Amino acid sequence: MHQNIPNEIDHGAPVIADHEVTIAAPLPLVWQLHVDVEAWPTWQRDITEATLESAFAPGVSFHWLTYGMEITSTIYALEPARRIVWGGAAGDIVGIHEWLFRETPGGVVVRTRESFAGPAVEAAGAGQMQALLDRSLIDWLARLKTTAEARHSARP
Repeated sequence: MHQNIPNEIDHGAPVIADHEVTIAAPLPLVWQLHVDVEAWPTWQRDITEATLESAFAPGVSFHWLTYGMEITSTIYALEPARRIVWGGAAGDIVGIHEWLFRETPGGVVVRTRESFAGPAVEAAGAGQMQALLDRSLIDWLARLKTTAEARHSARP
């Protein structure tokens, strides 16, 4: 049975978030911090557990616990140091998440886009789910920025 593997977010989903931040740290440091799934709980206070099945690569899944929700995400697409698409279902919510990394003279611009669809989104209402998703992604980017910049400034 062939499964359709997403290469981007669901542009028809009732909830779509799109946020970015500029991080004053080198791309290799930002990228490594972001793809080191098992270290997420050390800098993401809302993630209490995270386990990667094997190397960070397309087709590999990781399991994480955030805001009390158990999530299994699968890496759908990967362009090292440039782009990641992962997704999966958490209960009745289907999320597809894209991350873009771009070097600029001011640092690394990290953009994240995520779509939410499914019965739980419809039941809760798009407005409530939009607010939750926006807050979650804004917090994630802020913590990524704070952690990457602190580690960069601590280097000799």
